[in-house]
Amino acid sequence: MYDLSYFKEKDGAVVLDFIRQYPFAFITGCDADNKPIATQIPVFIDERNGKLYLSGHIMKNTDHHKAFEFNSNVLAVFTGPHTYVSASWYDDTKQASTWNYTSVHAKGKLSFLDEQALLVILKRTTDHFENDAKSPSNYDNLPPEYIARLSKAIVAFEIEVATFDNVFKLSQNRNEKSYHNIIEALDKGNDPESIKVAEEMKKRIEQMSATWHKK
Repeated sequence: MYDLSYFKEKDGAVVLDFIRQYPFAFITGCDADNKPIATQIPVFIDERNGKLYLSGHIMKNTDHHKAFEFNSNVLAVFTGPHTYVSASWYDDTKQASTWNYTSVHAKGKLSFLDEQALLVILKRTTDHFENDAKSPSNYDNLPPEYIARLSKAIVAFEIEVATFDNVFKLSQNRNEKSYHNIIEALDKGNDPESIKVAEEMKKRIEQMSATWHKK
């Protein structure tokens, strides 16, 4: 991971909120032949007894299911808004352009859960993402025979998180003029990702101001 202190989000609550906002994780590990495998899954994050856990479900008998059974060490990557940043927006333009982005990495051990836990996760996943108490697709409105058939093909998992790392690369290494120029340029575009990055940068103006005025 890109490891520069000024691109790190130090507020743990912000990092957890980021995961909840962007729950579609890229989960990777290695199989029995030491080959990399990966899958992308929506997950929840919860705290129990001072530890953090990610949970979700995957299809059985896939390459990643077999790999995680063999090797429980996994990396979950959460990715947020990202965009190109042109050096033409800096007050000193004779520099390299770059890319602003937000990402969180969670390393830990994955374990598979029993069928009752799977049903709990299925209900939680469906109800959460439907986000509509009247939706006919809520878990409680699905035919029991359909749930029984579906649950034979999938398995629930939980990852006990050992370490977190993050990169919130949002031009924190730029001076005040360049920082505001970048926000203005990103706001002018039609790319939703760029606008979201600009919004994240705006949230940090007060924090950045203390750094600028210290120099």
